[in-house]
Order: sequence, then C-alpha cells, then structure tokens
Amino acid sequence: MAESQRPLALVTGASTGIGYELARIAGENGFDLLVCADEDEIEDAAEDFRLTGVNVEALKADLATIEGVEELYAAIGGRNVDALIANAGRGQGGAYLDQNFNDIIRVIDTNITGTIYLIQKIGRDMRTRDAGRILITGSIAGYIPGAFAAVYHGTKAFIDSFAYALRNEMKDTNVSVTLLMPGATETEFFERAGMLDTAVGTAKKDNPADVAEVGFKAMMDGDSDIVSGWKNKLQTTLANVTPNEMLAEQNRKQSEPGSANN
Repeated sequence: MAESQRPLALVTGASTGIGYELARIAGENGFDLLVCADEDEIEDAAEDFRLTGVNVEALKADLATIEGVEELYAAIGGRNVDALIANAGRGQGGAYLDQNFNDIIRVIDTNITGTIYLIQKIGRDMRTRDAGRILITGSIAGYIPGAFAAVYHGTKAFIDSFAYALRNEMKDTNVSVTLLMPGATETEFFERAGMLDTAVGTAKKDNPADVAEVGFKAMMDGDSDIVSGWKNKLQTTLANVTPNEMLAEQNRKQSEPGSANN
C-alpha cells in the first residue's frame, strides 16, 4: 500500500502491555502509527513497530493533563485519525484512606479526564468527516466494587459506561465505538499499582497479545464490546447477579495487601 494511502492509528499507553500489542497489531495490519506514553520506553517501542514497515511517530506526553492531551492532538497535524485506540491507564492498590490523594487524582485524570478529553477532540473530527473507529480500553473491574483498588475500579466503571453511551450517541454515523474489557493481564500494571503482594498480583494472568488481538478485531468489526477470555466472560456474567457486598468481599481477597500469602 502506498505511503499516502495508509490509514493512521493513534495509540495511547503504547510503550508496554496491551497498548504495545495493540500498536504492533495495528502496524501489522497496515496502519501508520502515532504512539504516545508518559515514559521514555515509548521510543524503544516505536523502533519495534517500525519493523512492520509502516511509518511511526512517537511522543512522550503526560495524558493525565490537559496540556499533554493537547500536545498529542497537535502532533496529529491535521491528519485524519482513522483509528483512535484510547488505552492509557493507571492503577493504584491499597486501602483508600491510606492513599496519597495526589496519587488518587493522577489515577482519575489518566483513566478518565485525559481519556475522554482526547476522545472528544478526535471524535469530533471523526464525526465531521463521518468516518473512524474508536477502541476504548475499559476493564471487567468496572463490574466489581474494588475493595483495596476502589478508585481504579470506579474509574473503569465510568469508562465502561461512557463507552456504551458514546456508541449510542454515534449510532447514526459511520464512527464506531468499541469497548475492550480485559481482566487481569500480564503487564507492568500490578507493579506500578503497588500490588505485587496481592493474590491477583501474583496469580497467572492473561497474555496481553491475546487481549489485544481480540480487541483489535472487535474494533475492526465495529463491535460494541468484547470481554477478553472465557474466564473473564464468566466473571462479568456472575457479577451481574451477585450482590455488590459479596463482590467487594471477593475482590478484597484478591487485592488486599498481603493476600498473596493467604
């Protein structure tokens, strides 16, 4: 495919984990890439993506801030974004009352504020030209009151709900909105969230490449949502009929500090 004819995918949180795999798959499927993360590793990831033979631009920016989102939007340079893969996210474990509130705000601003601001800016452009795909990384955590990860689970409940609502608002356009809901995945998430001493932090997790594969396919098919993995599908099904107090207690057993030793 000629360079000028390749579609452009913008992928956030693309330096590691699910975002890295989503960017890799997009490149392998003929998308040029604009990738962003808030860490230096985004440059190393971009070098990997260039091996697919597509054009790759990398930007280090803090998408927890309005300024970081605007910096990323400016990097688009007026081009059409054919696929927005809004994957950037952050977690935090531990008892809510013991957490530093600045850390709490950073989780909220990364998972919610920066995410929906970027989606609004690019979504408006897509609506204007009546074309585009949006993939939002939510989580099955949005179904579960997350004792000892309360803010993270709350942000994902917001994102899951937001994605369905946005899809409905866009149903009369040619812009698709797809929600990817992973479960616990083998990424750096649990180390960064300070949850390596928890049962969920030490348990076997899903492969991020597998999660990204099903998410990318769902986006390209224009699906509403996809829960990756049969165990996660079962968990969300059960969550719909399980009392919230019981769900919170179950999550406590997985996420309470020191639960890895219980």
